[in-house]
Amino acid sequence: MKKTVLGFMLSAALLFGAGATQAQGIKMPAPSPAQKVEQAVGLGTITVDYSRPAVKGRTIFGDLVPYGKIWRTGANASTKIKFSDDVIIEGNKVPAGEYALYTIPNKDEWTVIIHKNTKHWGDGGPEYKQEEDQLRFKVKPQQNPRKAESFTINFTNLKADAADVEILWDKTIVPFTVKTDVDTRVMAQIDQQVMKNANATPGLYAAAANYYYETNRDLKQAHEWMKKANEKDPKFWNLHAQAKIEAKMKNYKEAIKTAEKSMEMAKAANNADYVSLNEKAIAEWKKMK
Repeated sequence: MKKTVLGFMLSAALLFGAGATQAQGIKMPAPSPAQKVEQAVGLGTITVDYSRPAVKGRTIFGDLVPYGKIWRTGANASTKIKFSDDVIIEGNKVPAGEYALYTIPNKDEWTVIIHKNTKHWGDGGPEYKQEEDQLRFKVKPQQNPRKAESFTINFTNLKADAADVEILWDKTIVPFTVKTDVDTRVMAQIDQQVMKNANATPGLYAAAANYYYETNRDLKQAHEWMKKANEKDPKFWNLHAQAKIEAKMKNYKEAIKTAEKSMEMAKAANNADYVSLNEKAIAEWKKMK
């Protein structure tokens, strides 16, 4: 009798112990880990939230991911792409907001879909409605010189107003370009904060001058603003910028004098980078006199 009771108690302990272990769960690595990437582009950001399956020796496109069918562009829930500002994707305007990113892979051409309904699981199945697409466009896949074992979405070719979004998996790369209207917004700020502001600070004058220089606008105006900045609060980096403006205006004699002032201040500040920049610039401009 005692053996029977003892056996029952041991069995119960083992049973409930197993149940407790199951209730706690076993934490294991996700087969398709979640990833969230954010990139500053222009004056805003682009955020991509997706899951990353692995190749694991499988044939991916044309097999695991069939040709000609809508794909969630990753694993698990649909991939999400969020634009903080209005953007232009491959020449098409897309309002700021969050979208699902679907694709239709094919051997020689992919369709990329920016979809307004972000609630679908996976590829959306029968609930997916094409009329909810914000945009569809076609791009050419490229050969990936390095195999990407894990599905990846990243950003490349960053510019002041644009970036390429790249979809990579296995031996395939699918890029598309996202642009933003930076110029209109920056010029509006310059108009309000510099042109119409009698109390503009040296920092504002310098920023406006640099933008004019970088975007090949009125160099005379850029020079006037940078001189004001340096007259009120001289900085070696702004003096170097002024020298570059003067050189671009082909006033090399003045550019050399300004660069020499910049270099003196940079030496006093122990800034070897600007000392080197000025030395190289002076040597180049002396040949142009």
